[in-house]
Amino acid sequence: MTAGMSQTRKCRMPVGLRGRLLGTVAVVAAWSAGFAGVVPSAMAADVQSKQWYLSAMQAEEMWKVTTGAGIKVAVIDSGVNPSTPSLKGQVLKGFDATGADGDEYDDYRGHGTTMAELIAGTGKGGGLRGLAPGAKIIPMRITDTEFQNQHSVNAYDSEDAIRAAADSGAKIISMSFGSEFPTQGERDAVQYAQDKGKLFFASVGNGAQSGNKEEYPAAYPQVIGVAAADRNGKVAEYSQYGQIADIAAPGSDIPRWCDETFQRYCDGNGTSPATAIASASAALVWSAHPDWTANQVLNVLFDTASRDWEKGTLSKYLGHGLIRPSMNILKGKGNPGAPDISPLTKEKTSGSSASPAPSASASSQPDKNEKADDAAMAGSSTEKDDNSQLGLIIGGAAAVILLGGGAFTLVRKRRKA
Repeated sequence: MTAGMSQTRKCRMPVGLRGRLLGTVAVVAAWSAGFAGVVPSAMAADVQSKQWYLSAMQAEEMWKVTTGAGIKVAVIDSGVNPSTPSLKGQVLKGFDATGADGDEYDDYRGHGTTMAELIAGTGKGGGLRGLAPGAKIIPMRITDTEFQNQHSVNAYDSEDAIRAAADSGAKIISMSFGSEFPTQGERDAVQYAQDKGKLFFASVGNGAQSGNKEEYPAAYPQVIGVAAADRNGKVAEYSQYGQIADIAAPGSDIPRWCDETFQRYCDGNGTSPATAIASASAALVWSAHPDWTANQVLNVLFDTASRDWEKGTLSKYLGHGLIRPSMNILKGKGNPGAPDISPLTKEKTSGSSASPAPSASASSQPDKNEKADDAAMAGSSTEKDDNSQLGLIIGGAAAVILLGGGAFTLVRKRRKA
């Protein structure tokens, strides 16, 4: 924590079972309503055949009820390429918070495009199939450390992107990036997103074996920290743990775009894909219950999560357990609870499924940040607003003034998870 910041944490239930089986917490009834952990013994070369979790989570059966139609997901990442076969027609206008050349459709790593496909990919052209193929993606581009070192960038890209996502038509925010260094501006942006009725998922990070330092925004009390599990329902050895973990989703052996050339898929692991899959799960549930608030959707996801520990306690590795939207979609299970009480903090929230008017702080953002054009699909040219490059860091030179302190600090390293 930086000096002067609140130490508020997510409200936790009793934690008597958290300390057991470090790194290998298993779950009896894994991902779906009836899945028993059986997976094919051999994988074909086809990338879709490697998406083992779709059958495990009963995706085909759920798609007969809902595909996530009507739900928009803001993906805060390295950008989203709308031209991959699986994402054609799936990507809306978004916001580029980097302050560098290009726009939100220029994915400089391939990472954000993978996350978008895992959420809403159609599978056309042999690409990845999203768990919620009826949902739409609103891309929000931010920087990673390598990008920061190579370009003049906006030092406040994360908070700007979160506010843009909060002001967009997205109900769900998915952020598979993290940093060990919280800032007050980012904290305020996260609170703003909650006040706008958004459901915010973020990856807990992949550093369990290298310090396990808390990652932000996942560690903020208003954000759902997503851990990664393997096909057997065990927490992945790399997945960070502790107070930060709220729920778990498939993260191991998940295909990804190899790089920004979009020539081929590679095998991958991480809490990044777990976050995308958790976000897609929420899209399915919210699409099936469009009148629910973010709190009610999250209550049901927590209530129906698979676990082999007593309900009302949390695992510090898997949180409430393995996410299982099929329990609600196919069996109608899950208690939505109070519409205005956060299941994370147990406090009353001002947000609802309907977005209130933008706050004064949001209205001070550049025009491009105020609203995503949900009616327009990606592909049209957009001019870059020169006034949007707030707080530039020149070529990764890392000095940024801390407001109120007058001191300098190094730009935080931001990692893909």
